[in-house]
Amino acid sequence: MKCLYCGCEDSKVIDSRSADEGRTIRRRRECVRCGKRFTTYETIEDTPVLVVKANGTRQAFDAGKIKNGIVKACEKRPVSMSAIDELVDGITKRVYNSMEQEISSKAIGEMVMDALKDLDEVAYVRYASVYRSFKDISSFMAELQKMMDSKK
Repeated sequence: MKCLYCGCEDSKVIDSRSADEGRTIRRRRECVRCGKRFTTYETIEDTPVLVVKANGTRQAFDAGKIKNGIVKACEKRPVSMSAIDELVDGITKRVYNSMEQEISSKAIGEMVMDALKDLDEVAYVRYASVYRSFKDISSFMAELQKMMDSKK
């Protein structure tokens, strides 16, 4: 690792500790030439996953978009942010563990709905109403009926 101050490529590690919930290693280094200290971070290199949208366009997977949708669905509901974060982390892990370089937005939406169904039924219905873009009250009622039947 090159020293920021003198450019020397020789340094020694003084301290090493886990950061970012174990996904990163933070290393405190000291240059052997000038003695100045600096910090480096070592992270796992992940392969980018592309989301294939309904219209065929592709964009990078963004867990933040999933979180925003779930937060809106859970608005004014007794769902904690930690539960939402846990749900988003679970979906993110499923997406990356699939080992696919591309995933459809439909598959992600289904993952979100499956998770919301267990977390909060009202949030599930809210999310489903936007995700499935119900055209009228009968399609909305059909979804509610499916949910009621699955509870029995």
